[in-house]
Amino acid sequence: MHEVDLSKYDLRTDLIIEKNLTNINNNHYKKNGIEVDDITLEKNNLLKKKEGKYITITFKDITDSKNYSNVLKIFCDELSKLMNYLNIKKDDSGLIIGLGNRKIVSDALGSKTIDNIIITRHLYLLGDVDKKYRNISILEPNVIGVTGIDSFEIIKNVVNEIKPTFLICVDSLCAASIGRINKTIQITSSGITPGSGIGNNREELSFDTLGVPVIAIGVPTVVDSTVIVFDTINYLLKKISYLKNNLSNKDKLKPINKLNYINTNKELTNEEKKEVLGLIGELSEIDLKNLIWEVLSPINANMIVTTKEIDFIVEKLGKLLSDGLNKVLHDV
Repeated sequence: MHEVDLSKYDLRTDLIIEKNLTNINNNHYKKNGIEVDDITLEKNNLLKKKEGKYITITFKDITDSKNYSNVLKIFCDELSKLMNYLNIKKDDSGLIIGLGNRKIVSDALGSKTIDNIIITRHLYLLGDVDKKYRNISILEPNVIGVTGIDSFEIIKNVVNEIKPTFLICVDSLCAASIGRINKTIQITSSGITPGSGIGNNREELSFDTLGVPVIAIGVPTVVDSTVIVFDTINYLLKKISYLKNNLSNKDKLKPINKLNYINTNKELTNEEKKEVLGLIGELSEIDLKNLIWEVLSPINANMIVTTKEIDFIVEKLGKLLSDGLNKVLHDV
């Protein structure tokens, strides 16, 4: 098999949890069916990521009130911990930035979030404000394709003018697994590089470039087509393994789509994979991903894809993030 430059074909992901975390200290816990991973990276770390704290909240659903409340509670708890970690005080002023493009639904998470933020800076300029409300302002810089101005330039000038003590940037992210779309919140103290998830890197927003702590909050709303094909092949193998090991006479009477194969622990052997997929079944995970990438990219079929209900979900996610931000930033 020919050699491939793996760095060129790496699947795009903004999520630290999708990196190889071997030998990385991960403080993991689970509550009410929600998983939290708290990772702190030092300089020159094995992942070659910017140093800082990375918190990943993984959930199954927020479309009903109970799940919404459970995720909201954990989001508030973890955001509060991160603000304490950054030594952000109660009377510090904040600028909340909604990154992305409001006109593209899968990229509108930042816009939807700041729509419901309680803003108070203008009231502070007028006089005394109830102490339960923090000095907060918002900014929606949009994307360079709409304004002709890099979002960093806009943000840098606003920060220099109004001098907030800290920034919180909210953006849509890209994942390397279809199972994480709309079901993961990442909070990090390392800042963010707008557009990095789809290979359109801009200037990073961080303490190094802006001079104030920058908290980045994001939810993956898109994946590459390559990811969908790769995950589908793996789900196919998982289902075949489940049928092989669990299909009893009783199960044969059930509609096949009612059989829950997702959590099966048994995998097909390499020989069984080869029997199902032929030569493709012999490929390693990275070789299979690269093969799919090589097939789709030359014909411009490695598209950035989102879910069919993305408009409804982004509204829900934006409301959850704004509710959480309001609770943490203000005493409401």
